[in-house]
Amino acid sequence: MAATDGQINGTELRVYAGGTLVAYSTSATLNVNHATRSTSSKDSGGWEDAMEGMRSWDVSCDALYAWLTPAAGAIGNNTLSDLFDTYMKDRTSFELTFGVTTTDTGDTKYVGTAWMTSASLSAPNEDTSTFSVSFQGSGVLVQTVS
Repeated sequence: MAATDGQINGTELRVYAGGTLVAYSTSATLNVNHATRSTSSKDSGGWEDAMEGMRSWDVSCDALYAWLTPAAGAIGNNTLSDLFDTYMKDRTSFELTFGVTTTDTGDTKYVGTAWMTSASLSAPNEDTSTFSVSFQGSGVLVQTVS
């Protein structure tokens, strides 16, 4: 859903691991980084000089922890168990997509190869259990605007 007034509803931005939506996601973050490399010398007058360096990207996602849908059916999207079994336990890289995956004009998504690097499960007393996962990009992150 393209923004008609410049505002994007965060609900529209989603995370897909291996083409499948992360189940019951409540928030997600995409970080794109550009490191610099020092080019300082004795001629820099005590100031650091820098030039371009390596770029990297990562995604983190928080979600509700569940084994079944509210109607007691199987969940068709990636649960924590699915993500762990498919990507972390077997040490498998995969295609990760962050963003809007419709074909409306102006929709933006970011796609690249990633590794699952961490998973945590939170089980608070008398509250909803949640999980968090982190993914580290490997190689180029491609931005596509429809």
